[in-house]
Amino acid sequence: MSIDTETILDRRRLKRRLFFWRASTVVVAVITMGLLFAKFGPSNTQDHVARLNVDNVIVENERRQVAINKILKDDQAKALLVYINSPGGSTYGSERLFKALRRVAEKKPVVAVIGTIGASGGYLTALAGDRIFAGESSITGSIGVIVQLTEFSSLMETLGVKADAITSGKLKGEPSPFKPISVGGRQNLQDMVTQTHEWFVDLVANRRPLSRLEAAEIADGRVLIGKTALQAGLVDELGGLLEARVWLESDRQISASLPLITADYSTPKGVLGELLQGMFGKSVISERLTLDGLVSLWHPN
Repeated sequence: MSIDTETILDRRRLKRRLFFWRASTVVVAVITMGLLFAKFGPSNTQDHVARLNVDNVIVENERRQVAINKILKDDQAKALLVYINSPGGSTYGSERLFKALRRVAEKKPVVAVIGTIGASGGYLTALAGDRIFAGESSITGSIGVIVQLTEFSSLMETLGVKADAITSGKLKGEPSPFKPISVGGRQNLQDMVTQTHEWFVDLVANRRPLSRLEAAEIADGRVLIGKTALQAGLVDELGGLLEARVWLESDRQISASLPLITADYSTPKGVLGELLQGMFGKSVISERLTLDGLVSLWHPN
């Protein structure tokens, strides 16, 4: 092979390497810009009404907390409209969401709109609003707390399988799916449920025009449609987004012509998003499977 031929081949190999690294640099730059945009989002330079969608099962969500905090600090966001379509979820997740929304309400109006369903923890979220709207047929209420247990010791006995545990106290291993719950274990859980339920009822009595006794009477787990919830004092007005904007204009002098900008707290999409989610969070586990602890959720059998 001549020197000229070798030189030409070397140059071709060098060009391929340069092309690879240049292309890689461009891809990395695009990804970096995409991540920065996803993190900081577009800057809103005009007055607007912020919208926060609360969908599906409510669990702890740090991205949602960050989005709410941004709305709190954004002087261009003149009000917050919370659109709820959720049957509830974990009690603590709903509590964190409620408290974050109340922090916003200390600086600007917060209006809650219940869509198809805003029950249990979803209704707890609505309590953060200065005014609550619901459709006539919206499902709401279901004020209460539940702990569901599964126990299959009889099945294990049939299969000839045994389980044992060494604990530091008689209640440490309770509840357990491997044995029937004891009287003490059941009472312990009942106390937790009762205390959390009382806290929920107190919120209803404090946030709604109801006495403590009236709140307790309706907090027996029953679900109501929006029309009945209005009569019961759980919501303020029948309507949706349009009626909420009208109220903001008439009662809080926030023009209905202001644009409505929805806060995006979704996880990154695409292959990169799935990779990041797999590295830093839960990617394939259903939200329902994260409902550890006490649950405020309406889900009929």
